[in-house]
Amino acid sequence: MATNETAGTKKSTSELGDTVRIVAHALILALLIRVFLFQPFNIPSGSMKETLLVGDYLFVSKYSYGYSRYSLPFSPALFSGRIWSSDPKRGDVAVFKNPYNTAEDYIKRVIGLPGDKIQMIDGVLHINGVFVPKKRVEDFIGRDRRGIKRPIPRYQETLPNGVRYFVLDELRSGPLDTTPIYKVPAGHFFMMGDNRDNSTDSRVSNMLGPVPLENFVGRANRLFFSVDEAGSLLKFWNWPRDIRWSRIFSAIR
Repeated sequence: MATNETAGTKKSTSELGDTVRIVAHALILALLIRVFLFQPFNIPSGSMKETLLVGDYLFVSKYSYGYSRYSLPFSPALFSGRIWSSDPKRGDVAVFKNPYNTAEDYIKRVIGLPGDKIQMIDGVLHINGVFVPKKRVEDFIGRDRRGIKRPIPRYQETLPNGVRYFVLDELRSGPLDTTPIYKVPAGHFFMMGDNRDNSTDSRVSNMLGPVPLENFVGRANRLFFSVDEAGSLLKFWNWPRDIRWSRIFSAIR
């Protein structure tokens, strides 16, 4: 009997050890994927409507622009600059750290490259003195705080490299519709939200301004989940009603 009990104890201990090793390996693998390949993010605000909506969950490819200290959890100052660096392309939707507060993650679209001159004139984007074509399309149907649907003017912009995307322009003369000329410094990028009248972006020099390449976390790649902003990821019993099924696994452009 004692021998059987000893054998049973050894077997339980071995099984527990195997379980601990499996969990440890899984955690290490998940950490490596998060640091070097893909990191999940969720959208908390409407600054990128309609490209990204409140309640969207997406993957950011960490390898797209190489790696900096901000690629690592808690952003330890192990090195400066980027390794295996690749510059963001005009039109990319990217996640980056706010230069004024690196604890904050922002997601915006790359509009200006190093050396560019960027200006808004009467709601029309100008890059290096040339206006970006802005075509009126069907309205975006949004909802106010009471849940009432309302139309918001929507336009399609086409950047000099041919990238096309939709922007919302809710106000005829918004506070950022006409700006001075911004000269993008070397090693920096000019970022703007697609929801032009509701975005704190590089047009606001004292809150964001141009973003250093080092502050980029990665390029927004693909949605993996989307739930109505009035719903909740945790309230799974409401998923059939709250999930935006058509957005799941859609590419971000």
